[in-house]
Amino acid sequence: MRQMTRNQTRERIITYIRSFLKEHDYAPTVRDILKGCDISSTAVVQYHLDVLQKEGRIQRDPEIFRSIRLMDNPSREKTLLNMVSVSLLGMIAAGEPIPVAWADAWQKHELDNIELPREITGNRQVFALKVKGQSMIDALIDDGDVVLMEPTHTAAPGEMVAVWIKDRREVTLKRLYFERDMVRLQPANQSMKPILQPADNVEIQGRVVGVIRKL
Repeated sequence: MRQMTRNQTRERIITYIRSFLKEHDYAPTVRDILKGCDISSTAVVQYHLDVLQKEGRIQRDPEIFRSIRLMDNPSREKTLLNMVSVSLLGMIAAGEPIPVAWADAWQKHELDNIELPREITGNRQVFALKVKGQSMIDALIDDGDVVLMEPTHTAAPGEMVAVWIKDRREVTLKRLYFERDMVRLQPANQSMKPILQPADNVEIQGRVVGVIRKL
């Protein structure tokens, strides 16, 4: 089979990006292009994308996931500029804490991506977790909803956080309150009791900054 020239490869990449945008309404990743265009490595994809950007045929921000934009499609460009991809990383308990293998296990494996308007996330780096349980129902967070989390190890009293309970090897979603050398993890459900833990047994792993409710 005759090997494509570099120009032919770049034309194939442009065609693939255009087709991907039409089908998904968000941009492909480098690995999507690698598979879709049968290219040998991500380095080769990056090379061709760099050339296409220098030629003014695409635009992208290397620090933003799925940021490739075709410069011959202004309406699509505007849409992509206003969208961000948020990684859905796992499940978070809003009820009894969910046992996990280690403190940040649910942060290690991306399950899916959620495309959201940039105005929801602002300039913050966020990740998403699916809620299991109804302990936060009075805060309008129900079983099956998705919470947007800002990674942090600190929080103010009353903030809704994901916390790792070290000795129980469990992670849960609750409001956080400090009581001397103890931490109270307060559910937003009058039928459920708070969880009291020594402060040094609790590690904050993220703060809720948004909720996507299931229909």
